[in-house]
Amino acid sequence: MVVAVEPDFAPGIKESTPANLRAWFLNNDGTLNGIPVTAADAAAITRGGYVGMAVLNAAQVDASGCFAGVSGAGQPGNAVDLAANAGRVVAILLTTDHNRPNALVNQLNLPPDGINCVDLVVSDVGVIRIHEGRFILQEVAPGWTVEGVESVIGAKLSASPSLREMDFTPHPGQPPSKIYSDGLSALADLSNGATVFIDGFGGPGGMAHYLLVAVRDTGKKNLTIVSNTAGIARVVSFGTPPGRTAIDHSILIENGQVAKAIASFPVSPSVSRPSEFELAYRRGEVDLELVPQGTLAERLRAGGAGVLAFYTPTGAGTLIGEGKEQREFDGRPYILEYGLRADFAVIRAHKADTSGNLVYRGTSRNFNAVMAPSARITVAEVDEIVEPGQLDPEEIVTPGVFVQRIVRRPDGFTGYD
Repeated sequence: MVVAVEPDFAPGIKESTPANLRAWFLNNDGTLNGIPVTAADAAAITRGGYVGMAVLNAAQVDASGCFAGVSGAGQPGNAVDLAANAGRVVAILLTTDHNRPNALVNQLNLPPDGINCVDLVVSDVGVIRIHEGRFILQEVAPGWTVEGVESVIGAKLSASPSLREMDFTPHPGQPPSKIYSDGLSALADLSNGATVFIDGFGGPGGMAHYLLVAVRDTGKKNLTIVSNTAGIARVVSFGTPPGRTAIDHSILIENGQVAKAIASFPVSPSVSRPSEFELAYRRGEVDLELVPQGTLAERLRAGGAGVLAFYTPTGAGTLIGEGKEQREFDGRPYILEYGLRADFAVIRAHKADTSGNLVYRGTSRNFNAVMAPSARITVAEVDEIVEPGQLDPEEIVTPGVFVQRIVRRPDGFTGYD
């Protein structure tokens, strides 16, 4: 779970988090658990559904869960983003701050930064839940009474039947591991009809060959695969040793597991050497959605960033644009494209730490980094797994929050039959 916090609260919240909860702290300073992330990654984390809890510095909260941030009108920062996209919003109110009169009100009298979004108000004297237009006191600080909290909060509170004293006891335990012993165990919950992102560009470089074999061995059917190609590494032989055959999407086509491909280069560049997908398409066994390469990359990025749809000039007036909504901007036609999401992504990286942070090798990162945020479950196949802190933060490309499972490629596995 990602906990997005405003800078003033980051240290204290992190220190009080139970050890058995795998939490990532996204701060306004552009770091995720102390690791620098790009603005694009931060936006993807915020808008892509990764923020389970946002902790915001509120000036005012009303009984409907609307809030106004302390920055004031015209300076929302990322509070508006977090309020609209976090799974749960917690507002912090400090009763010792005398510049915040009437912090809890029936209706805001300040410009709102979030509408009907605050679930919990945490102050230094109590914890208050907002429910059905009421402020319900759930916890009180040691030595405080309901009346005492009301007097400093400035609002009428309903005492919860389970009202208790605030507990600051640390909870021992270990977070669940992301490391899986093999590909099949990492894909055990892959289901029939799932959508699967498959990494790679054209040749075998940067492709999760071991995980592709595992997908095949699950035997799951009616899969929709999303990839730059639909399996041409086998026929183009980029970098393939003499006498060997590259493992690619073709093994899923041959096994009758694919119902549809969304791809940019689905067929072989050689007429005399058709790909398995091409042959299956000719037989009417699979469907195809053809997507320009740049549009594919943007659809993947958009899906991970919570952007449901966008307009692009690419493909307007061509077969690509047929049947799609079209609008004109600045005298130029644009077509509507939709963000892509998947149930699983199988991607390849060079190294991972146990938190899921990934380092790639050269151009082999290709579509890996853009696919990871856009899948419900991303499984990374890596050569080496290290402990947190052993990767240079400047080398990390994919933050671990986007990676749910990690599998080490077995020694001796080459990616070729």
